[in-house]
Amino acid sequence: MNIPHSSAQEIIITWATPVFFVLIALELLVAKWRGRSVYHTSDAINSLGLGVISQIVAVFSKLLTLGIYAWCVEHLALFALPADRLWVWASALLLYDFLYYWLHRAGHEVNILWAAHVVHHQSEDYNLSTALRQTGSGVLLGWLFYLPMALLGYPLQVFVVVALIDLLYQFWVHTEMVGRLGWFDRVFCSPSNHRAHHAVNDRYLDKNYGGILILWDRLFGSFVEENDEDPPVYGTRAPLRSWNPLWANAEVYWATWKDAWHAERWRDKLLVWIKPPGWRPVDVAARFPKPAFDILRERYEPRLSPALAIYGVVQFALLLVMGVHFLDLAKHLPATALLTYAGFLLLSLSALGVWMEGRRIGFWLELARVSATAVLALAMGGWFAVAQPVIGFAIAAVYLVSAAALAGMDRWPVLRRAGGAPQAL
Repeated sequence: MNIPHSSAQEIIITWATPVFFVLIALELLVAKWRGRSVYHTSDAINSLGLGVISQIVAVFSKLLTLGIYAWCVEHLALFALPADRLWVWASALLLYDFLYYWLHRAGHEVNILWAAHVVHHQSEDYNLSTALRQTGSGVLLGWLFYLPMALLGYPLQVFVVVALIDLLYQFWVHTEMVGRLGWFDRVFCSPSNHRAHHAVNDRYLDKNYGGILILWDRLFGSFVEENDEDPPVYGTRAPLRSWNPLWANAEVYWATWKDAWHAERWRDKLLVWIKPPGWRPVDVAARFPKPAFDILRERYEPRLSPALAIYGVVQFALLLVMGVHFLDLAKHLPATALLTYAGFLLLSLSALGVWMEGRRIGFWLELARVSATAVLALAMGGWFAVAQPVIGFAIAAVYLVSAAALAGMDRWPVLRRAGGAPQAL
């Protein structure tokens, strides 16, 4: 099925990406000026890497997310709403935000939906890079919540644009650099409101789900105001404690599957997927207890020396450029090449993440990754769809130098799963 309107979304995301990074740099400068440390190298790389993965997955999920929507509009819609009327666009944005509220709320109240949404909450920092920390598996069930728009007859192009508006709006609210905004906080999702949403404090837990409007939370009893006497603590109540982006996407699915496997009653094997996050069958919780939540726990931040931190930033920057290149080629590459490129990027981001954890296996994975990249570039005589030997030689040279630099480092990253000073940006 042809999905012509997805290209508009890609163009807007492509143009918005440089703006995202400019604003991240501005936030970093403001934080430094105020004497605040709101970014940490490994955490930011992990968040941005998860954003890259979500965009890679989106390339392959359009048939599901937009194809089903388009089919429903064509065959099941109750009305044929015109795409050239302002009221259609305004009502579409309002309805989309309302449906987003319920998807977001369900993502915190139904475990199988939380398994996808948890990715966005895993960071123990709260900054603009957190906004780009998106799930790769939300496509599995999230599209169901927006089918009412298709059944009412909102055209595909209207749906795509208002969805993007709602998403882009939420970028700026992920910051600690903007304080209270008076009346704005009472009507719209704002930095203050969304800080409370990301907090694991008892006061804030599972509140403030609104995307653009916070009015939905006020209407449906899920609003809480940020309290200066109880500052938000970020992360999840079952901390990820890993920089592997593939594990970040899989951790809750895996934990839930294990609980379902160990549950004695068939009823519990089903309930563990649809009950709220944290619910476990009594027999499973007794046999496989988990540690109690401790809000005072020390953050996860394996320490990297300055040289290793610079190496990690450079390697991620190279992968980020490749990710942008992948998205640019997505409409042109044959399926086999596209899947190969996607697999390369996923495995590369995962290897880099394991390396940043300071585990010995991470060194060998990272060394294998940079070496394989050099060999791949030479074998291709260029790089995916770029048949220029000089490009292949340049990429190979960069990664051979990377392999030599990595192998020449005589100090391993110091892993401290608890304690130790974080590597701040």
